[in-house]
Amino acid sequence: MMSPNGSACVVHRTWLKGSTVHLEAGLKLCFLSLAFSSIFLISSVFAQQPEPASKSHPLTTAQATELKNYIHSVWQTLTRSQTDCASLVDTKLTTKPVLYVPADIQVPAAVQQVESKCGTRVAKLPRVIHGLGDVKASEVEAGLLYLPNPYVVPGGRFNEMYGWDSYFIIRGLVRDGELALARNMIENFFFEIEHYGAVLNANRTYYFTRSQPPFLTSMIMAYYDAQKAAGKQDREWLARAYDYAQRDYQLWTHEPKLAGNTGLSRYFDLGEGPVPEMGDDPTYYSDVTSNLLTMGSTADAYLGASPAMSSAQVGPVFQLQVCAVQPKGTGTAHCAEAQHVSLSQDYYKGDRAMRESGFDPSFRFGPYSGSTHHFAPVCLNSLLYKEEQDLAQMANLLGRSDESATWKQRAETRKAAINKYFWNAQAGMFFDYDFLHDRQSSYYYATAFYPLWAGLATQEQAQAVEHNLSLFEHEGGIAMSDRITGMQWDLPYGWAPLQLLPVEGLRRYGFNLDADRISQEFVSDVYDNFKRDQTIREKYNVITRSTQAAVSAGYKTNVVGFGWTNGVTLVLLDSKGAIQGQ
Repeated sequence: MMSPNGSACVVHRTWLKGSTVHLEAGLKLCFLSLAFSSIFLISSVFAQQPEPASKSHPLTTAQATELKNYIHSVWQTLTRSQTDCASLVDTKLTTKPVLYVPADIQVPAAVQQVESKCGTRVAKLPRVIHGLGDVKASEVEAGLLYLPNPYVVPGGRFNEMYGWDSYFIIRGLVRDGELALARNMIENFFFEIEHYGAVLNANRTYYFTRSQPPFLTSMIMAYYDAQKAAGKQDREWLARAYDYAQRDYQLWTHEPKLAGNTGLSRYFDLGEGPVPEMGDDPTYYSDVTSNLLTMGSTADAYLGASPAMSSAQVGPVFQLQVCAVQPKGTGTAHCAEAQHVSLSQDYYKGDRAMRESGFDPSFRFGPYSGSTHHFAPVCLNSLLYKEEQDLAQMANLLGRSDESATWKQRAETRKAAINKYFWNAQAGMFFDYDFLHDRQSSYYYATAFYPLWAGLATQEQAQAVEHNLSLFEHEGGIAMSDRITGMQWDLPYGWAPLQLLPVEGLRRYGFNLDADRISQEFVSDVYDNFKRDQTIREKYNVITRSTQAAVSAGYKTNVVGFGWTNGVTLVLLDSKGAIQGQ
């Protein structure tokens, strides 16, 4: 077989796990080409813009009621408590998880019964935690981290409480009148800050090194405003919430979360090497390595020398043996010039930062977002601007006017930096900023609507972004980008959070017709697929208005459940135009 450059080649794929080496020989380089060409096959299919399975339409009152009733019933299905054996299961790993309790509290009596009831070991963490990375995943077994209150999980393989998923779940719970459960989840995040050092990616030990997009103040204000509307203003609770929210904010405004000298922040994971939670997709990193080899100089920074087998990295380490010259008559098991190729440490830092961003994976920050940690992202800094504004509002409600003024000034400083580094007047778009190379990205991504949602865009900027709606909007709602890469966080996929934030952002600046239309597109997409398979999914193909996923690497399934889709759907159902007669 011939490689793209015309030289014969054979590839050996090696898995390094501890001291065991498994060799799969005889794979041709054409496998690499085929692996990557699958992306282009997907591209050619979707580029034809197939007719959607159904057209967007307002729901009838009966259909809306049917959907609301289903979602209301599913909250109980997705609710977990750590005295419930089902809460301990982790399908992402093959080992049985341990339930860990913070070192500085007594093991609750109900939790002590878990060992006999569920056959799960209960243990204390080795030390008190003050910040991310104080306890490394390698110091403990893979396990669930104790939380005191019931919480809602996304569903499927995501059987724990997640950082940014929970905001959209809480919005739905508040809309559905489930205020006690919403408060329980917020209190769990306070517990995480107090005992695990931060709002974690999720409450598993392998997430000790990273957080997720900072929506904590948005959760707090969503609950507080709902209570206020019901005639209940708990200032004492708000004061507690304000203190924890400040601690959450501090995480993002100090090293290593700073984006160079921009005055902005970045995503950054303190861990090293491949992530262990990809245990249920063991070919991911080898697929990435294979595909990167076909990209030439574009991927040079992501490929490096073979890691030593004595590496202390957590999880599988993948290596490819590439044969550049195949002697005639030697067969596929021999190689004249072998080269071992593996993913670089810098790629793994980017891969981990990508997972903290929540957009995992896309090509937004380079191939497979392997350069995420080199960017100041629009989404993160818009959220921090909103946190600063929320903290100013909380301080004002608590009668702390000086603190409120300080928060407002910080918000104005961040706003100036966002306009300096992210805004592109010629394109009419907010772009991420590569601070390592001092250049703006050109990747059109739906996070450009975050500045509208956060209220930091000018009316002129909002108008320009609205003019670019056609790059993202399809029959089933907003797609993540205008590029097909084979990744789940790019075209043609639409996700519930990136329907709600654009809708609320557009509405904030008076683009109500756009907001109503997008609401109708996505809600009817969710409903029509619900009628077909009697469940709600994590993502939707917004071109074909289906739940079919043709993902080439990573998270190839379309998970059922699904927490944030439930929450966003409930909120959007109240939008004008989503239901007939509104």
